[in-house]
Amino acid sequence: MARKPSSTPNRSFKVADQIQRDLAELIARELKDPRVGMVTLQGVEVTPDYAHAKVHFSVLNGDAKACAEGLNQAAGFLRNGLFKRLHIHTVPTLHFLYDRTPEHASDMNALIAKAVSSKAKED
Repeated sequence: MARKPSSTPNRSFKVADQIQRDLAELIARELKDPRVGMVTLQGVEVTPDYAHAKVHFSVLNGDAKACAEGLNQAAGFLRNGLFKRLHIHTVPTLHFLYDRTPEHASDMNALIAKAVSSKAKED
């Protein structure tokens, strides 16, 4: 038997995007943990059954490990805040993961700048 296509094929992307927006606001305005400083949410991945969500974040200043501990400890509080904002049957359990992409990008830019300057010195 053929499976009926979903009425909204991008629903999980829309839910993940809404979770990201709402979490950013909740973290900035309502989270009082001193371990959590300036946090940027890079993306949210939601499982197909909406039971779990991986939230990728980066830190502008401060300790990333302590920030991850603070966010994971506050996951229940943040999930409760999402319950009040989202209008879906299941609000996912949140798992915060530190995203090293900005650090890698900075390192790559430094290597490129070094290569360009050494090439200019040779010419």
